[in-house]
Amino acid sequence: MNDSFIQVRTDENNPVWQDCIKRENSLYSRGNGIRSEFERDYTRLLHCLAFRRLKHKTQVFFAPQNDHVCTRMEHVMHVASVSTTIAKHLGLNVELTNAIAIGHDIGHAPFGHTGEDILNSLITFKQEGQNAGKKFWHERNSLFFADFIETLQDPEGIEKNLDLTYAVRDGLICHCGEIDQQGLKPRKEAMDLYDIKRPGMTSPFTWEGCIVKVSDKIAFLGRDIEDARAYHLLDMASYRQLREIVASTLGFGPNKKTSPRTTSGVHRSGRAVNTTVLINDMIVDLTENSNPQDGICFSQPYFKFITELKRFSFANIYNNWRLIEFQHYARDILGCLYRTLMKTQVYAQNRKMEQCFKYAPNLKKTFIDWLIKYSNYDLEKKSIMRFHTKEVFDVNKDESYEKCVIEYISGMTDQFAITVYHEIISF
Repeated sequence: MNDSFIQVRTDENNPVWQDCIKRENSLYSRGNGIRSEFERDYTRLLHCLAFRRLKHKTQVFFAPQNDHVCTRMEHVMHVASVSTTIAKHLGLNVELTNAIAIGHDIGHAPFGHTGEDILNSLITFKQEGQNAGKKFWHERNSLFFADFIETLQDPEGIEKNLDLTYAVRDGLICHCGEIDQQGLKPRKEAMDLYDIKRPGMTSPFTWEGCIVKVSDKIAFLGRDIEDARAYHLLDMASYRQLREIVASTLGFGPNKKTSPRTTSGVHRSGRAVNTTVLINDMIVDLTENSNPQDGICFSQPYFKFITELKRFSFANIYNNWRLIEFQHYARDILGCLYRTLMKTQVYAQNRKMEQCFKYAPNLKKTFIDWLIKYSNYDLEKKSIMRFHTKEVFDVNKDESYEKCVIEYISGMTDQFAITVYHEIISF
């Protein structure tokens, strides 16, 4: 409902406002004051290198050669569009929503969720067992990159970390849209975000964060179907199944006339099952059924429709045999990079990394720069290069060095990972 959340929006009148705008370190002053705290976060994320690399990271289809197939950056822009549309209609803080949305996937690995699973499986320093938490998951890695990896030059030309507000940082780690949930509401306490151990299990601290979490799901469901069509992954039986899902959940069959509202009160903007129709109708349904008392909700027909659409997508798209075949290739690539880099620890400890990777110039330059910027590898050169970044990794500790390698790989694009892989295996 229009402006139904205006009393709980994140602004100066909200009792949690000071928690939301808190930064670990104050940002330098711009003097003009034309941007809010959250607008500054938005532009800091927009200018950071991890955001730029999203244009060459997988959404669903790996290293796509088709310019019209969705990459991770386009997905992020879809989430920003969906979430800010919802936030504006409900009366929430659009600037905060947009900042969370634009940065929510900066910690994604190459090759999408497949790459995420591969990196998690490669880590040796982790708790084992059925209930063990993941050591690498992209929501937490987005927070980690925002806090420790991504930098911008200040007015003096010194590279410093982003130092985002708490509300935006919280939205990054709590954005998981994979969990099916009705009545989503923000949690009440401003906790230490690194105490969150599992993806999707902790509600965001703000209503705006909740909107981005739901919008993540709205954005990928429609677009993934469109891309699957472009690659001819869906046959006529799949299209019939889609129409049956629409008819059984929304009460709108192919023989019924198009109308703005069916007798059950469920919005339908058209007969086609495509990106624009799906996103529009899910947005409209969500805004009409959400309120601060009940939380962020879809109507029951649309919630069932989304659940069935996800099931359809897993069966017909994400588990398609061609994507599974590529997963084996991705495992070879990331496994090779991990093993190659882990062999270099003794060189890093003796500050002789220049002796490594003569066969892989791209890998050599970028990994040495990574070590200088984020570890205790060469503090003198770090000072010369004007990196005022935290010392995140210790090359003398095995677990820390492994994390250093994993995080370096996680920042790669699909194409860069493929390039350095071929550097390694080519003679």
